[in-house]
Amino acid sequence: MTTLASGTDTLTRDALTVLQPGFPGTTAPDWLLRRLGEGLASVGLFGRNIASPGQLAALTARLRAERDDVLVAIDEEGGDVTRLEVRTGSSFPGNHALGAVDDVALTLEVAAELGRRLAACGVNLNWAPSADVNSNAANPVIGVRSFGADPALVARHTAAYVTGLQSAGVAACTKHFPGHGDTAVDSHHALPRIDADPAVLAERELTPFRAAIAAGTRAVMSAHILVPALDPAHPATLSPRILTGLLRDELGYDGLIVTDGMEMQAVAATYGIERGSVLAIAAGADAICVGGGLADDETVCRLRDALVTAVRTGELPEERLADAARRVQALARWTATGACAEQPAGAAVHADIGLIAARRALRLTGDEVFTPLTDPPYVAALTPVANIAVGDETPWGMAAELNRLLPGTETGSFAGPDAGHATLVAAGGRRIVAVVRDEHRHPWMTAALDTVLAARPDTVVVEMGVPQAPPRGALHIATHGAARVCGRAAAEVVAGR
Repeated sequence: MTTLASGTDTLTRDALTVLQPGFPGTTAPDWLLRRLGEGLASVGLFGRNIASPGQLAALTARLRAERDDVLVAIDEEGGDVTRLEVRTGSSFPGNHALGAVDDVALTLEVAAELGRRLAACGVNLNWAPSADVNSNAANPVIGVRSFGADPALVARHTAAYVTGLQSAGVAACTKHFPGHGDTAVDSHHALPRIDADPAVLAERELTPFRAAIAAGTRAVMSAHILVPALDPAHPATLSPRILTGLLRDELGYDGLIVTDGMEMQAVAATYGIERGSVLAIAAGADAICVGGGLADDETVCRLRDALVTAVRTGELPEERLADAARRVQALARWTATGACAEQPAGAAVHADIGLIAARRALRLTGDEVFTPLTDPPYVAALTPVANIAVGDETPWGMAAELNRLLPGTETGSFAGPDAGHATLVAAGGRRIVAVVRDEHRHPWMTAALDTVLAARPDTVVVEMGVPQAPPRGALHIATHGAARVCGRAAAEVVAGR
């Protein structure tokens, strides 16, 4: 049963209600349970909080024992960005693979199964899907997290994903509004800027968000990006023009607006998280996401106090904070009713739907003359630095899956100007399978493949990022993602299974 400490005043409760903090460890700390009793209404989960489905279910049950209507949020996109399977790699191939297949019924099925697994663990808000149109091939943070570069394709799959996820009773949080696809900067590190005119933005960036709103997305996440055509002074998360004028008034969206992580440098380095949180709520945001990097009681108290002080000094209207808190509570009621958990027509649930999708997403070049391997090869992973959203603890590649089919397979990871030569030395006489990720963004990777293919033209090349570079090798496999199931699907082709 929901309990609120009697000594907590309404203003303080509202300030706690709009926060979505994280915490360390796989059990709920005492301070978090105490804040739930005082009015905190949401908790964000990350890979560090998850050891197994059973442990996660026990954790969410403990949170609900303190507050039965708590929103438990997670950043579970499937594909490269996974928290449920952070240490093994995802059972789902991710957006870019789904976009490559371009079967909206498949996307709906994948999202419904992912939602079912989240709901079974007690998670009821997913910070997904990404509705970003990946129009900039140099984008360092979106890439395979996007359904693709075509706005219409992204729109129809975003809508299908929202429908599927919410059919399981898990609220979708479509991101990153108004669109993070045409950027060459990662907002975890600095403030990206999109210099496109309003007509382009309306046709490209906003099309998928219109589709998400029409599909009934229960939440939208703002982006920490500067879009001068919409607001030359403020990043979207802090912009009344963008969150209230565009998203609310023009697009007619009436659900929850969640910020991207406030500790990300695009906001934190310029405004600080306290000032940034006040400005975000004033601009029209309803929930402050914080906890990916900052995950302690001190952060919660700092943000709570900053919001309370802003109201008391007149900087933040009390009714705006109260409205934000009401929207959080409204979403909590939606997740608790169970009325949303109705399977749409044709949405049969298959536990292995992720692998089915990964197999369908493969694009092969040279397969008509390729002879599958029978001896264990050497798998050379040409490994770029992972972006923060993906993280570096989630395994990627296909060596483990290929070793399962061809026992004795060996592997190594290579990067930098000597990667090609080092690969040849390490492989010895074994057949080489070179696994790359976004070759088009990494000149050292292209040079390494040049070196390897010049010496060993029978090398198999597996591209697990966005396949922009020309396909080459004795066999080229584009998986459209680096999830575990993508590696398995590619390994089946290499081994002829």
